[in-house]
Amino acid sequence: MSAPVGPVRRWLGQPAPLGATYDGTGTNFAIFSSSAERVDLCLFDEDRVETQIELTEVDGHVWHVYLPDIGPGQRYGYRVHGAWDPGAGLWSNPHKLLLDPYATVIEGQVDWSPACFAFQAEDPDQPNLEDSATHVPLAMVCDPSFDWGDDRRPHTPLHKTVIYETHVRGLTLQHPGISEELRGTYAGLAHPCMIQHLLQLGITAVELMPVHQFVHDHHLEVQGLRNYWGYNTIGYLAPHNEYAHAGALHAPQEFKSMVKALHAAGIEVILDVVYNHTAEGSHLGPTLSMRGIDNLAYYRTLDHNPREYEDFTGCGNSLNARHPHVLQLIMDSLRYWVTEMHVDGFRFDLASALARELFAVDRLSTFFQLIQQDPVISRVKLIAEPWDLGEGGYQVGRFPPQWSEWNAQYRDTMRDFWRGEPALIADFASRFTGSSDLYAADTRRPTASINFITAHDGFTLADLVSYNERLNMANMEEGRDGESHNRSWNHGVEGPTTDPEIIELRARQRRNMVATLLLSQGVPMILGGDELGRTQQGNNNPYCQDNEISWYDWSTVDTAFVEWVSRLIALRAAHPVFRRRRWFQGRRIHDVEDMAWFRPDGEEMSESDWDQGYAKAIGVFINGEQIHVTDTKGQPVRDETFLLLCNAADHPMEWSLPEARWGDEWSTVIHSADPKIGSVGHDSDALVAGATVEVPERSLILLMRTIPRLIRPLGSDPGGPSDG
Repeated sequence: MSAPVGPVRRWLGQPAPLGATYDGTGTNFAIFSSSAERVDLCLFDEDRVETQIELTEVDGHVWHVYLPDIGPGQRYGYRVHGAWDPGAGLWSNPHKLLLDPYATVIEGQVDWSPACFAFQAEDPDQPNLEDSATHVPLAMVCDPSFDWGDDRRPHTPLHKTVIYETHVRGLTLQHPGISEELRGTYAGLAHPCMIQHLLQLGITAVELMPVHQFVHDHHLEVQGLRNYWGYNTIGYLAPHNEYAHAGALHAPQEFKSMVKALHAAGIEVILDVVYNHTAEGSHLGPTLSMRGIDNLAYYRTLDHNPREYEDFTGCGNSLNARHPHVLQLIMDSLRYWVTEMHVDGFRFDLASALARELFAVDRLSTFFQLIQQDPVISRVKLIAEPWDLGEGGYQVGRFPPQWSEWNAQYRDTMRDFWRGEPALIADFASRFTGSSDLYAADTRRPTASINFITAHDGFTLADLVSYNERLNMANMEEGRDGESHNRSWNHGVEGPTTDPEIIELRARQRRNMVATLLLSQGVPMILGGDELGRTQQGNNNPYCQDNEISWYDWSTVDTAFVEWVSRLIALRAAHPVFRRRRWFQGRRIHDVEDMAWFRPDGEEMSESDWDQGYAKAIGVFINGEQIHVTDTKGQPVRDETFLLLCNAADHPMEWSLPEARWGDEWSTVIHSADPKIGSVGHDSDALVAGATVEVPERSLILLMRTIPRLIRPLGSDPGGPSDG
């Protein structure tokens, strides 16, 4: 739709809802600003010819108008008039076109002209009078209608959830089964071949890296790079326009179609959201939206110097989650993505920043209270990255009971264990059983722990076993960026090698870590592409690498490892003993505990054994005969009994199986040093109590007790909906 020529019919409009709301006959525009002295709504045609409409109605600092002749496709922005006093944190400059914080469609990108900055480069105290309208993105009025048909949320319980963290563009950009015009888009992710891959693995939820509209940083673009990861948000209600193959106006519909297709396959959609900062950066950044609308409301400024910002994120600013209208924006955004876009949950980037009421992180902050009281948001999956970069920002284990958390202690412990680092095996036991030391005290369950070995931030799994040092020179920061302590091990050669022994050992270590992840209590998260053998060539911070470093290479898929990952996920799905809803209690069941720990000599571990930092082997007995939990129908959940033998030492170990009371006979289900054992057509020999089993160096073996399977109560099949 083009901007109108001549007079524009205008009605008073309403202060709610905020944003541009099309009702079928016209559009209501409403924007909050407590610092504005005047607000102009600016309508643009396809050639960016501008028509300005002064908003004369204001209620409770919300400026509004209803335009009966304006509908979907109309491009618009705002100009806000008010005080210019950067030293006091006041940046009003009507020469800067501002994005609506509530825009649901955003067209274009920032071109980084000097006009994008509110101040003069040579004198930051003076306003820049150059017009920015042709250099910044425009909002568009959106038609919200969409045929959801019989779309139903999978509502997968957390204890049955397997998360696949991935990137809309990188996942599909090189997939040969997807047509070129759909690669790297929402439609590409919804393609049947992509969904089939996720189903083959057994994934129940995709966690998408940021899809809110984001900006490519100036310092990256001048170096020929881009903000590939997308943690640089400028629009909290708009799907990123570069992932829509039919153009920005169609982005909401294409996103909805993707969600609908994934839901039809039983796969949930979780969004990685960045409410802690915006793309406007520090006080030296561009004025694109909130800074020019109401800087002191939207951002946390320094008390002694309001020109500058509190920066708990390392990105230049921190959103002011203490302000009621900022909290409203966050909550409205979350509700929009749940109610209008049908997503199933959120992972909050640097979530501790949202919990800072004054300076310290406050577990009872207003933000958490609003989440808990909200009838929509409180019912979806809520996952915190439980830290930020501010003092006291590391908050693992301290988020409210209904939240799950990325468990970095799990990552670090399992990496150290499998590379053979001296460590207390008590740490391994705590992480493997769900980290009750972190979460059990306030009635949280094992599902509070999101377990992961690798994530987007850091090495891929293939690189974790191939590099001792990060290789980030491609990021143009002289290799200084990214984590320097990765708990990785190259196994003798840095990077690619043709040595068959090292290649085999690296593959075995990948199998060890994936098996540990999927047999642990808690919610497993797999980094997308790890199953393929994806490498980032040693780059552990490729946030700016929108190229082959980050894209998934579907031409070199490690099919054997895909099968291994699928097999482990299927094993987890089939056996509720690996995904309990409740903590192990140490209770005796038929004279044996629900869980027990063993030394290689077949004896139970003593108190002194837990303190042996040099110990690199541990056995885990997991009793499935009667788990002390019930299914949704109140029936006891029963399963097979397992014994997991882990040897992280650099030499084989002769392992004595426990005495008969723990199990008369065992068979091998998983063997990381010989992955064919236990697979279809490769049955293992029976092992009797007290027998000696050789566990090769750096490997694990999962044994299952071969006794007649107990009769299950009707409707409590472990793969079904009522297995606890």
